[in-house]
Amino acid sequence: MTFHDDLPTAGESTGQTPRATPRRSRDPLAGPEGEAMVRRAADMIASARPMPLSSSVMINRDEVLEVLTEAIDRLPDELRQARWLLKEREDFLKRVQAEGDEILDAASAKAEAMVQRTEVVKAAEQRARRIVEAAEDEARRLRMECEDFCDQRLAQFEIVLNRTLRMVHAGRDKLSGTPMTAPGDEPEVTGDVPTVRPDSVPAGGFGRPAVGAGDAGGEAPGDAPSPSAAGPADDHADEAETAFFDQDEV
Repeated sequence: MTFHDDLPTAGESTGQTPRATPRRSRDPLAGPEGEAMVRRAADMIASARPMPLSSSVMINRDEVLEVLTEAIDRLPDELRQARWLLKEREDFLKRVQAEGDEILDAASAKAEAMVQRTEVVKAAEQRARRIVEAAEDEARRLRMECEDFCDQRLAQFEIVLNRTLRMVHAGRDKLSGTPMTAPGDEPEVTGDVPTVRPDSVPAGGFGRPAVGAGDAGGEAPGDAPSPSAAGPADDHADEAETAFFDQDEV
C-alpha cells in the first residue's frame, strides 16, 4: 500500500484546480497536524520492541498505518495547490517557450524576406540607371551622327549649287557674247520694261541672222558654228553639266 502524496489526485490528473476539502476546525496558531502524526509514527517505531538476534523491531502494523493515513489526510490543502501550480508553471513555461520560438522563426523569415526584397529593389534601380545611361549615350551618338550626315549633305549641296551657278553664268555669257555682271551688280531697271512680241524675234534668234531662201544651199557668214566645230568652252560646259548630273545621281 502506497502512502506517498506525490501521486496526482483526481483533480490534478484532469488539469483542474483542486478544491479544498472541509476539515475539522483547529487552532490557526497550532503547528501542522500532519507533521505531528508523522512524529507520532516515528516515535512508535523507535519505541517498538526489538527482535532477538536481529535489527528488526516488532510494531503494530494496523496502528502505524492508521497514524500514517491520518497524517496524509491532514496535509494542508495549500501543499496540493502549490504542487499543482508548479506543474502548471512548467506547462506554461513550455508553451510560452514554444510560442516564443515560433515568433522568432517568423520574425527571422520576415527579416530575410525584407532583405531579399531590398536587394531586388536595389538591383532593379541599378539596372534601370544603367539602361537610362545607355539610352542617353545612344541618343548622343545618334545626334552626332545625324549632325555629321546633315553637314556632309549640305556641303555636297553647296558644291553642286556652286557648280550650277557657274554653269548658269557661263551659259548666259555664252548666249550674250559678253561677260555678265556678278550677282548683285546688275543695273537697276526703272520705268516700263519693254516687251518682245513673238513675231518680232528673228528666225535664227537674237544674235543670229536669218537664213534666206536663196542661201539654203550654203552657210551665211553669220551662221552659228556646227556642233563639230564647237570650241573648248563648249566642251568644258558639257563636261561640267555631265558631272553635275552624275553628282545628283550619287
